[in-house]
Amino acid sequence: MAKQIHIRLDDAVYDAISKYNDNTNISMQDAVSTALMQFLTREMRGSDSGSAAFTFIDLFAGIGGMRIAYERAGGHCVYSNEWNKYSQQTYFANFGEQPDGDITSVDENSIPDHDILVAGFPCQPFSIAGVSKKQSLGRATGFEDKTQGTLFFDICRILKTKRPKAFMLENVKNLKSHDRGRTFKVITEALEELDYEVFHAVLDGQNYVPQHRERILIVGFDRKRYGRDLGFRFNITPVEPRPIMKDILEPDVDAKYTLTDKLWTYLQNYAAKHRAAGNGFGYGIADPDCVSRTLSARYYKDGSEILIEQDGKNPRRLTPRECARLQGFPDDFVIPVSDTQAYKQFGNSVVVPLMTNVAQLVVEKMKELDAYSLRGQSHQKSVAKYVADEAADRKVAVMA
Repeated sequence: MAKQIHIRLDDAVYDAISKYNDNTNISMQDAVSTALMQFLTREMRGSDSGSAAFTFIDLFAGIGGMRIAYERAGGHCVYSNEWNKYSQQTYFANFGEQPDGDITSVDENSIPDHDILVAGFPCQPFSIAGVSKKQSLGRATGFEDKTQGTLFFDICRILKTKRPKAFMLENVKNLKSHDRGRTFKVITEALEELDYEVFHAVLDGQNYVPQHRERILIVGFDRKRYGRDLGFRFNITPVEPRPIMKDILEPDVDAKYTLTDKLWTYLQNYAAKHRAAGNGFGYGIADPDCVSRTLSARYYKDGSEILIEQDGKNPRRLTPRECARLQGFPDDFVIPVSDTQAYKQFGNSVVVPLMTNVAQLVVEKMKELDAYSLRGQSHQKSVAKYVADEAADRKVAVMA
């Protein structure tokens, strides 16, 4: 629910905002609201992070599912970025911080130093032709040649400049097979060329929530800092007992979530047509004692992939709160946007408890590597001191 305030602006300020609105196609309301959120964000980013075990940044942040995971693992977020204005609203409502906008226009040098880079980046096709031509001419290619023009490039340039100890990237399972595997090959090669030790796995959210949701996670550690052969493993710990659908359902649901007769008839006819053609397309009635299909960003259209059966009535959609629960968000997570935007946001988000489990594994490995590195540095200092003392003793003996 939005609230209204009335403010007076000097003519010069009003004219400047109006000119900005014309140039950016942003309304006066959005411009003023954004300015206020940015002011409050600066205040929040100045808060003390001294008690945190590590720092991280949250790129392609969405509504903050990865942020929750890394905060639960003991981290402090020092920077966030998300271009969608509705996702920014939800992020601000829950974290008191408005993420930066267009990542492509952000100077990587302006991003605060951090220990871990976290990103749920979009999957985009890479242009292989230019790379192939360079290789045929015997010219070297690097991540800039391979990834320029994609949003993954922005991750690479930040990794190159800021060199965090580790990173964790999340994407759809099909990233591995996208463009016959070439997209994933470019991604892993680019990360390797930046001197990170890379690990990846496809993990299913149904180990934590009642939803079959497979996603690929890519984790890396800085070779310049830690060396090679680091041995990271995705040893996740599923929750027991496994959650089922009825665990996340609300007891009393508004009638507006029940499908209309017209929509329900359409979905049944659509499913029947595809069954006759031998296809598996159609709506899905979720078994209350089992797990659901994957929640998608298109859920707002008809809710067909996950419908809830009702006695004596047409099936219904999940409510936005039920979608939040299906992704493992806590019940105190604020949903300040319309149902349509909420469905898109949760459909695009991550399974929070799964991400939390992996975040804990990444942090534990980073701490282990840091401790080993410190022991190595201490040993080197001891050896150096021993050599220096021996040299000093020999010098004294010669002088004597």
